[in-house]
Amino acid sequence: MARNVADIRNIAICGHGSAGKTTLVDHLLTLSGAVKGNPSVDAGTSICDFDEEEKHHKHSIEAAVVHLDHAGKRINIIDTPGYPDLVGQMIGALRAVETALIAIDAHAGIKVNTRRAWQEAGKAGCGRIIVVTKLDAENIDLAGLLAAIKETFGNGCVPLNVPVGLGDHVKGVVSTLNPPAGSDGAELDVKQIHESLVESIIEVDEKTMERYFEGEMPSADELSKLMVQAIAAGTLTPIVFTSAKKEVGVKELLDVLATAALPPTAVPRKAATNGDEVTLKPDPAAPLAAQVFKTRIDPFVQRLSYIRVYAGTLKRDSTVHSAAARKGVKLGPLLEVQAGATQPTDEAGPGDIVAVAKCEDLHTGTSLGDVELPPLNFPTPMVGLAVAPKNRGDEAKLSGALHKITEEERTIHLEHDPETKEMVLTGMSELHLLLMKERLKRRDHVEIETHEPKIPYRETVQMNADSSYRHKKQTGGSGQFAEVHARIYPFPEGTDPESFATKERFPQLKNSHYHKESNFLWVDSVVGGSIPGNFMPAIEKGFLERTKQGVIAGFPVQNVCMEVYFGKDHPVDSNETAFRIAASKVFADVFKKARPCLLEPVVNLHITVPADKVGDVSSDLSGRRGQMVGMESAGGGQTTVEAKAPLSEVTTYARTLSSMTGGQGSFTMEFSHYDVVPGNVQQDIMSKAKVKEDVE
Repeated sequence: MARNVADIRNIAICGHGSAGKTTLVDHLLTLSGAVKGNPSVDAGTSICDFDEEEKHHKHSIEAAVVHLDHAGKRINIIDTPGYPDLVGQMIGALRAVETALIAIDAHAGIKVNTRRAWQEAGKAGCGRIIVVTKLDAENIDLAGLLAAIKETFGNGCVPLNVPVGLGDHVKGVVSTLNPPAGSDGAELDVKQIHESLVESIIEVDEKTMERYFEGEMPSADELSKLMVQAIAAGTLTPIVFTSAKKEVGVKELLDVLATAALPPTAVPRKAATNGDEVTLKPDPAAPLAAQVFKTRIDPFVQRLSYIRVYAGTLKRDSTVHSAAARKGVKLGPLLEVQAGATQPTDEAGPGDIVAVAKCEDLHTGTSLGDVELPPLNFPTPMVGLAVAPKNRGDEAKLSGALHKITEEERTIHLEHDPETKEMVLTGMSELHLLLMKERLKRRDHVEIETHEPKIPYRETVQMNADSSYRHKKQTGGSGQFAEVHARIYPFPEGTDPESFATKERFPQLKNSHYHKESNFLWVDSVVGGSIPGNFMPAIEKGFLERTKQGVIAGFPVQNVCMEVYFGKDHPVDSNETAFRIAASKVFADVFKKARPCLLEPVVNLHITVPADKVGDVSSDLSGRRGQMVGMESAGGGQTTVEAKAPLSEVTTYARTLSSMTGGQGSFTMEFSHYDVVPGNVQQDIMSKAKVKEDVE
């Protein structure tokens, strides 16, 4: 696969659902000769939507990797899903590319996931190109759409071509970079756009800009080179227009991708080695630097790890270093991917995207080579369902199937509740979890039953308290004896454990342990040997068991500090079990004295609705204990409302919003913080909860 890195273009096509992304990619593939036939999303023959769920739903669920050759360039395209629920697929894809092609439906305009795609592309350091699709649609307000794009994404968004005709009368597109002698019939002013485009391009080079304003027009070659620099710098976002159905603008889009999309050399990649940050060189002879950006497990249990190479050369059947593995990772054959088909290749260099099959040591985000690439940061899933197999005896089968899904979907989390013995699947939305349920049934032949969404409440305290507990048990032979005296303190999120556990606060401080996952700090300030040191680990274990078990409603405890300051033992009857039980009991006692309360997860909502529906959204949020924190125009008569609300109140918000806006509203949701549950709501939650007592 030896290929000049300057001749590679890696592109992720992103945007809102139903913008025609997959159809456009299918046409690019057929037009370039990469595939034959007449693929169709509606007919279930799309190249990219090859999975059975995708054929059934007629939209993308996973990111699909394809490639084509055009104008001497190898163009790798990753087609990403457009629904906000599947944003994890887009985030992974953007790590593997240099350019984001953001699709906007000419009629529907800018939607919530259009903005998300723009933001995520910026975070990933990608250059951005906007493609306006479906020029054949009726009732297109092209001037209004262009104004909305500029208002939303900035004045650096300038058309690289403009359509001739719209709707059924669309005939073609006219270049604004190299306008033809006559451009009559164009829907926009080509001459005016040409001037704006040239000025946006030359902005990245002061000398060229000075010559231009002195009357010297840059050559076509100069403009072409500077355009790539301007896209990389973010000062220019070209807009191109297409109608895949009418085959208008598709050939021109291919040309734009070959000439204006960024090569791997245009985007500097950072990595860490021995604690120092380095900039990778996209050189085949450099040390290897690569990363897994996607994992897929097909129905034949063939695990595919999709890898982007940034530096060095990856070779088939080689053993490579990875910080995530204890020993070197043994790779099998490298595979060149064309959606659902693969073919072997011997090596991959900088800019290449390949897959490796059946390698259990590779996971999404794994770095390969002697450097550590930045982790892939996915949003926290917040909508949970307790799942169980429909058929008895399928527990092990279900567990294995769910493990596959969490490998593929990094925005799906699986937790095993040790108290209820339930498996809790957490995703981005109800739709997200429904799609995963379908995948389990089709691919793994496991049917599941689901229960009401489980809200991840937490327990904490609001004041200091002091208590003691004596555990004494005699059962004929040796008995059990332990006495533990402890104090509890609120330990707010973000508090530094070392600053908190000081001699000023705990004069007799001997030791402290911090448990980050529950933000729990325990302090040993026992003096005089009232509790022998060999029993301290048992006390800590008793505390930790209680933090997982909960005290007032059976939810995990967080944000507390426990100090053990005194106790008693018995030379014969004291043992680790006795002190573990006493620790758990004193934890519960002192917790109940310290104004215990429940914490609930609060989420940030980004709700985009028609401007005349903002009042309805505000009223509905008030009824959900939510509040608006801001809003801004989203262009095209849409307004984006920023709000916060308890997760428990918005688990089924998608249904309400669709009903409230006639299907015109959309939203994204992400975890914000934990907050205290109001008293009346807390009482209701606690009345339904069952707290399991210690089993001695």
